[in-house]
Amino acid sequence: MSSDFEAYEQDFGTLTAEITNKVGRIPKLAGEEKTQLVLNVDKQLEEVRELLEQMDLEVREIPIQSRGMYNSRLKSYKQEMEKLEKDFVSIKNIFKQKTKNTFNGRVLLHISTQTYTWYEA
Repeated sequence: MSSDFEAYEQDFGTLTAEITNKVGRIPKLAGEEKTQLVLNVDKQLEEVRELLEQMDLEVREIPIQSRGMYNSRLKSYKQEMEKLEKDFVSIKNIFKQKTKNTFNGRVLLHISTQTYTWYEA
């Protein structure tokens, strides 16, 4: 039973590393390439959600004496997933705002991790 959970953990690590990399690349892209990457990240996030559901089911099947350890690990993975989703949504929202309009006559031209640089339009 725990070997299935550990296989899911490996998949989780691989997927979340790929998502993190792609989310970091989104600000550097434009047009169709950006759109495709956003769609790909959406798909991978759904895969991670499904993986977490499978992990949750596996934990329920683990003997009670070992379940606490696996529940702790699962909780940590869920928190990591929430952070990934928040980061992704933030990036998407910033770029939607950027492409729709300016803010008080200024245009967002550069984004680095949680730093926004505004320039007069």
